[in-house]
Amino acid sequence: MKTLKVPLQNISHYETLFDRIQYLTEAGAEAAIDQINWKEAFPKYLPVIVRVAHDNNYLYLLYHVKGEILRTFNNKDFMPVWEDSCVEFFMQRQGETTYRNFECNANGVLLAAIHESREKAEKLSPEEMASITRHASIQHHYEEKKEVSDWALYLEIPKQTMGFSAEEPLSGKKIKANFYKCGDKTEEPHYLSWSPIDTPEPDFHVPSFFGLLELE
Repeated sequence: MKTLKVPLQNISHYETLFDRIQYLTEAGAEAAIDQINWKEAFPKYLPVIVRVAHDNNYLYLLYHVKGEILRTFNNKDFMPVWEDSCVEFFMQRQGETTYRNFECNANGVLLAAIHESREKAEKLSPEEMASITRHASIQHHYEEKKEVSDWALYLEIPKQTMGFSAEEPLSGKKIKANFYKCGDKTEEPHYLSWSPIDTPEPDFHVPSFFGLLELE
């Protein structure tokens, strides 16, 4: 099982969003989202990394994507952001059968739910959605006369929104998880993951293929 050791960092000590993002860039654990699981049908590769840390109250994620032909059609939470230029975090507490997904397009539009299966899910409440800080940034440039984008997506996810109680420290926890990059309706559809997936067709809703986050 693929494993990532997530450091304990006092990120909330930094007052501004910019400073927290900068600190996470320097101090977070780095994981490459580089598994092309369905090479024949979807061979597209993009350089994508995610940096991860926690401070016992929040999990901090910072994705960086390079050179994508951008699609950001969906503009309201719970719209099908996986059709756009999208990054995702799926997680499952040890011992639980349900799992949670947090999916964001390049503008920070969020889809999040608690799943029993791909089809059976309960959306997060408005209060839970509001508790998740998001910040997106995009830089455009041209490659071979085509506009492409380098973009970043920053998330702060409270531990309660991940299914932990306010009294539980995150330190010492082990969380099954996977990180994804996708874009079902982008010009070049792609399905990348951190932990490899062995299914006949693209499917991210497979906790049996999640890796492991070990929280310091």
